[in-house]
Amino acid sequence: VMAVLRAAGNLKRQPEHADKKEDQLVYRAIKDVNLPKFLSQDIPLFSGIMRDLFPDVVLMPQDNQKLLSAMRNTMRERRLQPV
Repeated sequence: VMAVLRAAGNLKRQPEHADKKEDQLVYRAIKDVNLPKFLSQDIPLFSGIMRDLFPDVVLMPQDNQKLLSAMRNTMRERRLQPV
């Protein structure tokens, strides 16, 4: 529970999430904290449970362009080939 609360607080402090509703932030925090822990066959079950708990919440896809750009730059600097 503490990890989800910390993640939700971190999301709320980010400028791009400042206008989001609290239920969207909590949904994103629960998903971000728990999803990496599941096996691939458990993800549909988890997603179904989340839809049941938050039926009216619609999350926009995360924008990972900054991360992807930084990864490409680092790979270029280290002369690695992207896969």
